[in-house]
Amino acid sequence: MPATLRDVADRAGVSVRTVSNVVSGYTHVSEQMRERVMRVIEELDYRANPVARTLRTGRTGALALVVPEIDVPYFSELARDVIDAAAVQGYRVMIDQTGNDHQRERELLLGEDRTMLFDGMLFSPLVTSAELLEMKHSRSGVPLVLLGEHEFDGRFDHVAIDNVAAAREAVAHLVGRGRRRIAAIGAQPEEEYATPRQRTAGYEAALTDAGLPLDPEWMLPAPHYSRADGYRAAMELCERPTRPDAIFCFSDLLAVGAIRAIFDAGLSVPGDIAVIGIDDIEEGRYGRPSLSTVSLDTPFIAREAIGRLLARIDDPTEAARSIVAPHRLVVRESTAD
Repeated sequence: MPATLRDVADRAGVSVRTVSNVVSGYTHVSEQMRERVMRVIEELDYRANPVARTLRTGRTGALALVVPEIDVPYFSELARDVIDAAAVQGYRVMIDQTGNDHQRERELLLGEDRTMLFDGMLFSPLVTSAELLEMKHSRSGVPLVLLGEHEFDGRFDHVAIDNVAAAREAVAHLVGRGRRRIAAIGAQPEEEYATPRQRTAGYEAALTDAGLPLDPEWMLPAPHYSRADGYRAAMELCERPTRPDAIFCFSDLLAVGAIRAIFDAGLSVPGDIAVIGIDDIEEGRYGRPSLSTVSLDTPFIAREAIGRLLARIDDPTEAARSIVAPHRLVVRESTAD
């Protein structure tokens, strides 16, 4: 028989109410108690009963997740972790994508016909403004938690990484390996795109820290964070009279394309050019050479986002919180001399 709230409570030595508070994402539970209950939930493979909850609360038991592109490995891995985190709480997840299209982003955010289908939304915007978010809230009142690096003013729950710090650490690693001609692939001219702007700031800060010059010629754009864009940009760098000795790519997919271009140009990685990315996607772990990267803690992002969303569902008046997810440098063959 599936484990029940009572089973979890008995094993953890706490009340059923305490287990319910943890499962519901109630904020006024100590971190020690939350970890204790969550360990037992994992041991017993407990899953909340969505039918019982729907009858009790009148909620659908479904959450929405909207991301730019589900076929981008980072977002597909994040979606998997969101589904897992939601399942522990007895929720299903409906997934949609904006396709990096501004109008589609607006439609998915403001589409009132969709709001009856779910209890809350996790939304990873590219250009959505705070004013548009306020409009959504006033129209539908559907609880909302934001993901990603788009910058807001603290009026909304938001879970993201520190992009500046992550990029700075990646470039500092290249400097520490003795690299001095460090190019970057991933800049984008659109000012409203926060991720490339923040990663550019981290790249520039690391070079300044090391006393290295900032040369715009070493910063190549990438309209899409794809393998093809990484390949094209890296090939351009390889064909220059003075080549870089390292490339910082704003995503792992760009880095995968860049590595292929370097080899196609008759050069080696990391011997001639070291390469590092950001995301820690599975493809980078198993390529040859394996890709050094900054790993983003998507399970943490998913758990915190789901927790904030359920808290917002339970209490719409609760103060908004901004949560910074951890990251860590992962050194692999593409930078290991």
